[in-house]
Amino acid sequence: MPLKLVRDRKNPDDGLWYVRGTVRGRRIEESTGTRERKRSEEFKARREAELLDEAIHGRASVATFAHACASYLEFGGEGRFMTPILRHFGQTKLTKIDQVAIDACAKALYPNGKPSTLTRQVYTPVSAVMQHAAARGMCIPITIERPSQPKGKTRWLTVSEAERLAIACSPHLRPVVLLMLYTGARVSEALYLDWAQVNLEAGNVVYLDTKNGEDRGVPLHPAVVAALARSNRREGPVFLNHKGAAYEEKDGEGGQIKTAFRGATRRACLGKWVDTKKKDKAGKTVKRWITDVTPHTCRHTWATWHYAAHRDIRQLMELGGWKQISMVQRYTHVNVSNHAPSIAALPSLGDIWGSEEPTPAISQPEQKVG
Repeated sequence: MPLKLVRDRKNPDDGLWYVRGTVRGRRIEESTGTRERKRSEEFKARREAELLDEAIHGRASVATFAHACASYLEFGGEGRFMTPILRHFGQTKLTKIDQVAIDACAKALYPNGKPSTLTRQVYTPVSAVMQHAAARGMCIPITIERPSQPKGKTRWLTVSEAERLAIACSPHLRPVVLLMLYTGARVSEALYLDWAQVNLEAGNVVYLDTKNGEDRGVPLHPAVVAALARSNRREGPVFLNHKGAAYEEKDGEGGQIKTAFRGATRRACLGKWVDTKKKDKAGKTVKRWITDVTPHTCRHTWATWHYAAHRDIRQLMELGGWKQISMVQRYTHVNVSNHAPSIAALPSLGDIWGSEEPTPAISQPEQKVG
């Protein structure tokens, strides 16, 4: 029985049209999502053609990104960056989504996006949906190349620099910085921390639904316990901004403390003033503060300190929430002073400067002629 348009028998006043019938042995009863007869007819024709294609050529010939995305989310997939992608691809068949299509999607959605942004907000979500779809026979597996990532920054603070930074922080910012320095928290993990995640008696904190999608527990350093204990609150957000309000949850990291943190780096002399081409009203050259220390530097610092103290890369990965060893290998190379004893243990050449006489020239062996 071919598909036909009908009203909902259980709710006739609803007004929506439904398609009902059987195509190649498959029983269908679906809403068209519209009360307009013309649009409902178009939906019926399109849906009937899809069902015929699926019956003849298989499900992979008709599955769309919207179908795959709905299934992916239904099975617990991450939907954080999915809305703009879904608007872009929508009813595009999965067979039409390849590397070129994904590159075009990234360019259309984030024309000025950095490689890290494009990877996080386009390539990774699309890849997750496509892998989900392939595992369920909606499409064939495809390999998706991601944009080349620039070399990660490994700027970290010495103990002296960290101490200066902490002292230079505003009162509301200082405990946030201490938490990041001693637990490796990302900025968002620190700013949105709730007291329910903190156990001062046991001395630990749990970061929920982190960047890699998993919860992560980290012991608290005594300095952090002391800093948090100064608060007279034990419910709701742990940290409040300079106005006494909770930090708003946003996609970007660092923006909400960027100004305060930059001011702290200036007071701590962790950077330098440079001349600009601008002049003020008095005709003096305007200077600009340049620093390579950002809020994320605190995480780099924690990782560097931790590896230098324990030399345990697996433990560092677990506590920091990294899944790939390549992400933490850079922290094993920056603090070379820890290798000084191994270099000093190499055999000595003895007193090679005991004589002030010129070193005699080393004669070359005579070459035979003929």
